[in-house]
Amino acid sequence: MNRSEMIKCLDAQPQYWDVIVVGGGATGLGVAVESASRGYKTLLLEQHDFAKGTSSRSTKLVHGGVRYLKQGNIALVLEALHERGLLMQNAPHLVRNQSFIVPNYEWWDGPFYGVGLKVYDLLAGELGLGPSKRLSKEETLEHIPTLEPEGLRGGVIYYDGQFDDARLAINLAQTVVDLKGTPINYMKVGELLKSGGMVTGVIAEDLASGTPYEINGRVVVNATGVFTDAILRMDDPAAENIISPSQGVHLILDKEFMPGDSAIMVPQTDDGRVLFAVPWHNKVLVGTTDTPMSETTLEPRALEEEIDFILKHASQYLTKDPTRADVLSAFAGLRPLVNPDGGQNTAEVSRDHYLTVSASGLVTITGGKWTTYRRMGEDTIDQAALVAGLVQTECKTRTLRIHGWLKNLDMNDPLHIYGSDSIFIKKLIKDKPALGKQLHPELPYLKAQVVWAARHEMACSVEDILARRTRALLLNARASIEMAPEVAKLMAAELGHGSKWRREQVSAYTGLAQSYLPA
Repeated sequence: MNRSEMIKCLDAQPQYWDVIVVGGGATGLGVAVESASRGYKTLLLEQHDFAKGTSSRSTKLVHGGVRYLKQGNIALVLEALHERGLLMQNAPHLVRNQSFIVPNYEWWDGPFYGVGLKVYDLLAGELGLGPSKRLSKEETLEHIPTLEPEGLRGGVIYYDGQFDDARLAINLAQTVVDLKGTPINYMKVGELLKSGGMVTGVIAEDLASGTPYEINGRVVVNATGVFTDAILRMDDPAAENIISPSQGVHLILDKEFMPGDSAIMVPQTDDGRVLFAVPWHNKVLVGTTDTPMSETTLEPRALEEEIDFILKHASQYLTKDPTRADVLSAFAGLRPLVNPDGGQNTAEVSRDHYLTVSASGLVTITGGKWTTYRRMGEDTIDQAALVAGLVQTECKTRTLRIHGWLKNLDMNDPLHIYGSDSIFIKKLIKDKPALGKQLHPELPYLKAQVVWAARHEMACSVEDILARRTRALLLNARASIEMAPEVAKLMAAELGHGSKWRREQVSAYTGLAQSYLPA
């Protein structure tokens, strides 16, 4: 997957694309994979980098949603559990089984959540990951030795999926290319083309070169997440907002705070959300919050009160109380919650996806969550094909192997997340052993990964490498700052940039990464 090649594909397409997808997060990538897999000429345009926004800032769970079960949204849970099973089959190099412990500190917690999680098991059916069961206090502490023992009565263990969100996004973009589609990052859509009141394409700008493009398409899909309303207003300036952005913050702590392999799920926090503490890339990810936001941005910041909220609740359940000094990184993401009624309590707004077609033929898909991205793509292309008058073909993505598909991985191999591509990275190291060196002693990333990302994963900046091709920014912001000069040097050699570009990249990245460190 090479950006220059993708631009050539765009330049070589003088007529209509069948489907133009605006947005390169989970939803847009899912739509593009679905479209390309059915044989439609597919173009995806992303204003920044793939998964720059919400899609790289999730809780890293592929799950049915235990709390949606409590809310009575059985249909969403059923759909998500089914999609969880499909994703584990289609991307086994990125998705794995994760055990969760619900600690019980009240006498009624055990029976209540024990019964609820048995229902969860039943809904998963043959795609279930393992049966839930009640645990004694001793068994609970055996799974999570650093769990607060005072008042602990026991726990319930259940199983869900865990993944690397940004890595899946890159693999989906590569899958689009494998299917003869054309995904392009740093291509900003600024206007919709219309003829006779109908949307016929987009006007976009290549932010890397400044080149403007008028691109014709039989149907345009708005899959821009929290920026959905901006595209809707390009279509109709009087369109009312349908998105109520909600901010979710996560903190990364050292593994010493929770050294076991199991995660903690706290079913009820002060604001009505679920709190997770999950092992991830040999660190502990803790979150999340649900804070209504009035504005959308590509780079949201964790609020001081959100950081305090998570630290307070983590301290209630862990023997060692984490402080701000222990936070290796604090990152925020904006959820695109569909809330046409304008209610204020975002924790209660539906997480179902929302699909609509405007009078001009613009197809909009928003809401939902990572777990159901494939189903969202299927539903969207079913509708888009009708709008565009395309030949109807059957969905193929239920069993489509995602780029990198590989089973029987060595999870201790730091390159396992590349799946089948890992052999090519190892070949880079064999040909040039210096590329086998780590970029930083506190993180597992190798120089070869930078070269690979620049050559084959459309990484255009130091941020692309450290935030999304690797997860250095999220795992240890300070260490990632120290890695930036070497990453810039390796990228510049690959992409043909000079010393001025390197200095600018290091400066810009340092400023960004410092905002991930709590004051």
